[in-house]
Amino acid sequence: MSASPSSSAQAAREAIASRLGAIRRDAELTGHELALRCNWSPAKSSRIERARTPASAADIRAWCAACGAEDQTADLIAANRQADQMYVHWQKLHRHGMRRAQEEVVPLYRATRHFRVYCSNVVPGMLQTEAYASALLSTIAAFQGTPDDSQSAAASRIERSAVLYEGNHRFALLLEETVLRYRIGDDVTMAGQLGYLLAVMALPNVSLGVVPFTARRRVWPLEAFYLFDNRQVSVELLTAAVNVSAPSEVATYAKAFSELSEIAVHGAAARALISDAINSIG
Repeated sequence: MSASPSSSAQAAREAIASRLGAIRRDAELTGHELALRCNWSPAKSSRIERARTPASAADIRAWCAACGAEDQTADLIAANRQADQMYVHWQKLHRHGMRRAQEEVVPLYRATRHFRVYCSNVVPGMLQTEAYASALLSTIAAFQGTPDDSQSAAASRIERSAVLYEGNHRFALLLEETVLRYRIGDDVTMAGQLGYLLAVMALPNVSLGVVPFTARRRVWPLEAFYLFDNRQVSVELLTAAVNVSAPSEVATYAKAFSELSEIAVHGAAARALISDAINSIG
């Protein structure tokens, strides 16, 4: 397996810090001289160059100006922004509520033709009913200590899920059987959610597989991840959303999805597992 997404984000920040260090050395400046020109402490220069403190866009502009390397500013700021987007803490993303987070990914959903989604913990957002989404998002807000706009966020999530029925999109989704058994919301909510999964399976552009409890594992249960074509992977951790675009890492997630798909059941066997889960409620 390749390095973790969070370590890849750190590696991207270290690469930017290394480029800033090279710019300083090319300008034949010491860290102290750079700090004087930027009007900050030598310790800050050291922390930035060692990737101990992420550089802001303003820091990069000041650094490049001090070194006479203004022509490199735009590229470095763009690379820095991409590194920041690789690892985004949920509390930061949800600081004003969760509805905005649902809306911000709509362009990515609309641009994606082939979705591959694996979830080991909850039903994927694009397959959630409004009641299930509201119950889940309310729980998340309470845990994170962020504003609870779960009802409006759930409504926005449903609007986002219109891609299931619009445009030329294909969906391959894998759930661990545990997802069918975890109780999110009350019994009515859970039964309605599982019933909706059965309905969605009838769509011609949707393939839904379930990895049963009894599967002989070739790939262990992983964190939830969403593959958007072959361009990007969004990985959902407890504390952060990790966005991966390095081709080698995207390929690793694609390989994991393929191997998980081989041990999953589809069609009638998957419907039977979902029906059993419905019958177990109450």
